[in-house]
Amino acid sequence: MAQQKRPPNNRGYYVKMKLLHKHGRPQQDKNCFYRYYKWVLWLSLSLYFFSSYLISNNQAKPPSHVSRALIESNHTTSPPQALDAQGSLKNLKVFVYDLPPKYNTDWLANERCSKHLFASEVAIHRALLTSDVRTFDPYEADFFFVPVYVSCNFSTVNGFPAIGHARSLIASAVRLVSSEYPFWNRSRGSDHVFVASHDFGACFHTLEDVAMADGVPEIMRNSIVLQTFGVAYNHPCQKVEHVVIPPYVSPESVRDTMENSPANGRRDIWVFFRGKMEVHPKNVSGRFYSKKVRTVIWRKFNGDRRFYLQRHRFAGYQSEIARSVFCLCPLGWAPWSPRLVESVALGCVPVVIADGIRLPFVSAVKWSGISVTVAERDVGRLAEILERVAATNLSTIQRNLWDPATRRALLFNSQVQEGDATWQVLRALSEKLDRSYRGSRLSRQLDFDT
Repeated sequence: MAQQKRPPNNRGYYVKMKLLHKHGRPQQDKNCFYRYYKWVLWLSLSLYFFSSYLISNNQAKPPSHVSRALIESNHTTSPPQALDAQGSLKNLKVFVYDLPPKYNTDWLANERCSKHLFASEVAIHRALLTSDVRTFDPYEADFFFVPVYVSCNFSTVNGFPAIGHARSLIASAVRLVSSEYPFWNRSRGSDHVFVASHDFGACFHTLEDVAMADGVPEIMRNSIVLQTFGVAYNHPCQKVEHVVIPPYVSPESVRDTMENSPANGRRDIWVFFRGKMEVHPKNVSGRFYSKKVRTVIWRKFNGDRRFYLQRHRFAGYQSEIARSVFCLCPLGWAPWSPRLVESVALGCVPVVIADGIRLPFVSAVKWSGISVTVAERDVGRLAEILERVAATNLSTIQRNLWDPATRRALLFNSQVQEGDATWQVLRALSEKLDRSYRGSRLSRQLDFDT
């Protein structure tokens, strides 16, 4: 508190005033002069003390030599409002751990690592490194991003990502950050963020029954996981604080396709699907792929001229989507599919066939207005259902689908753009500030003050 200054001695001031009026002025003038300056002095002193009070209570600045603990305390004197009135994220702060390259960038030697459907783990990391929300002072961070790439270990047998190393790699990263920094231990990881962008998210296995049996690694159960897997019912692979994110689709490939075949151009394919459709759905593992859904589609509609169904890969696959009215998005091993993003981005109405799926960024993407949902048990009635949609509200769905903001929300860019997929991730994190050590300290401080 500022030390209160003793008011001036009025008697001394009066003596000085008398000296000033010593030379021959009438006493009446001297008394009037003294009375005038007495009121001016009173008003000045009142303003001085009132201004001092305001300054001492509103503009206190820490000295330049304060300790780290005091700096941390001063960082938390204002509420961490991540979203301002315009919806920007300028007040959110994320610290990105600078891990040794064996955890992330070494994997980029294989070009597929940054381009395949699981590459959101790479895209989010890259975007955060140049984002305005990144802070280099971990003491002012709301969240801590742990950049571990676990989907880039491609099998030499079939080329698919092998994720058997995921648990040990993440555990190693956590041991490193918890031994070198205090932030994991102080919150038990509650404000730390990981990406798990493969079939069953943080369970780290491609087969659901095995993933469910293994569950989420104990070391991650108190953290936040950004994962492509999400369902509307109880499931072991989402028993962790999580955000459902879209699978990665290259924005450059989408732009190239749109330049050659505009999203709102002529569509000469009524129903489209290209991908794995097993004639005999029982896999060598003894499990039924796609819960037999894709097999039913193939058997029922392969001879229907309205359906363009292909079982083999094709480099111009996205150009076929851009020519189609309806794009089938059935479950595979997992309920989600990159076709969801590709269809929306290229203006084809996604037909979602995956019971109980939770779709990404529902606050930004109005899925019910841009897609058609068909229950797995009704897949044999696809033609009938889509004919009804075409006869009723297809034009409304297509108009909603062509909204650029919808496409933007599902694509990860190399740098964060307002409204894009990484921006949506940050917005979702801004709604979880109660998990932030910094945010919870502030809440306790405010509760104490009130």
